[in-house]
Amino acid sequence: MDEQNQPAVGGQPMRPVSILFVCLGKVLTNRHSICRSPMAEGAFRNLTNFGTPQQHLLIANIDSCGTGAYHAGDLSDTRTMSVLKDNGITDYRHEARKVTIEDFREYDYVLGMDEENVEDLRDLVKKAAKKGALSGDEAGRIHLYGEFGGKRRDEEIGDPYYGGRDGFEITYEQVTRFGKALLRHIEMEAAKELGRSGP
Repeated sequence: MDEQNQPAVGGQPMRPVSILFVCLGKVLTNRHSICRSPMAEGAFRNLTNFGTPQQHLLIANIDSCGTGAYHAGDLSDTRTMSVLKDNGITDYRHEARKVTIEDFREYDYVLGMDEENVEDLRDLVKKAAKKGALSGDEAGRIHLYGEFGGKRRDEEIGDPYYGGRDGFEITYEQVTRFGKALLRHIEMEAAKELGRSGP
């Protein structure tokens, strides 16, 4: 550790990573950016003590958004907030927004809740690269969230919007399980970097 209590590589502080959770925000496809991605964000903020003096040293920023703008500016679904509250997460607030090109530069992990999200995100990077706005390498930052902690590597988080509250409880179990695995992955990657750069 360095004198600011930051993990260090080769005598230099390690760069903490930023995480972006993404779902769809399109009414026409019955998908909403007010359910899954904000629940994933709220749970991961809680897991990493984000915004507190005990914030995890390897986490720089956490946010969530949708690939569409239909719910931009809306607050999270009340069932999302209720499930978070029942699990002790009472200080989380979120306004839906649409993913931007800058997000692909800023965030190290861009995590789609299902395969459709992932494909949409990769298409956005591909189109931006054709226009010269991105290099195209940013596609490597895009993952299905279920790659981390899923019962299968392709485990998706289904949209609970049109179901009952139990669907939101299932979503919470998934984002909590995935979040713990993602954090372990980040810690393991940091440990590898330390091993490569150590004396």
